[in-house]
Amino acid sequence: MENKFFTFIRPYLSYIDKGHLFRKPFSWLYAIIAIINLLLPLFILYQIIDNRIFDAPFKFAITALLVWAIIAFAGWLSFQLWWDRKTKITFSSDDNAEFVATPVFSHLIQTMGEWLGTWIGLVGSGFALLSTIILGEEGFYLGHQLQIPFLGEFLGSGWVFVFLMPIYGFLFIVLTKFLAEQIKALSAIANNTKQKQSSQ
Repeated sequence: MENKFFTFIRPYLSYIDKGHLFRKPFSWLYAIIAIINLLLPLFILYQIIDNRIFDAPFKFAITALLVWAIIAFAGWLSFQLWWDRKTKITFSSDDNAEFVATPVFSHLIQTMGEWLGTWIGLVGSGFALLSTIILGEEGFYLGHQLQIPFLGEFLGSGWVFVFLMPIYGFLFIVLTKFLAEQIKALSAIANNTKQKQSSQ
């Protein structure tokens, strides 16, 4: 029966079934996160100024400024990462696929892993290197003063952290990539199985 009383909702249901309801909002979310990453260094600079680090001894001030430059660079890279992925998530599944939410969730896990892994490796090792060379044992205090979101608690000073942080970042990327690929593989197998059953 093609009466509008029964079929009015069909365009909306089609929007859900084809996955647009999941892919489009996630694309917008990626764009928002990209912009936040671009603005995050400005917020951290405000935190630095508000905590009066530039009133501290010169070596603390110069280290904070150099660390902030690394954070600004990481924020710019992260902006590009999320901005690039916001386009690719719209192609994470076909319109005719049976499972459309799973690939989107898998893509989010992978992108989050790439983002946090990059931050851990770049900012973590950069902070450890600068604080170790310039501040020595006092580098521990700078990490708490900077109050970097998501990473502040993991910042450490010392040569061990200089080498460990890039490894941690790499392993984080690999682990989340592996997890995302497993989810994606299960979804692909399920979709292919469904298509074969439909064609028989």
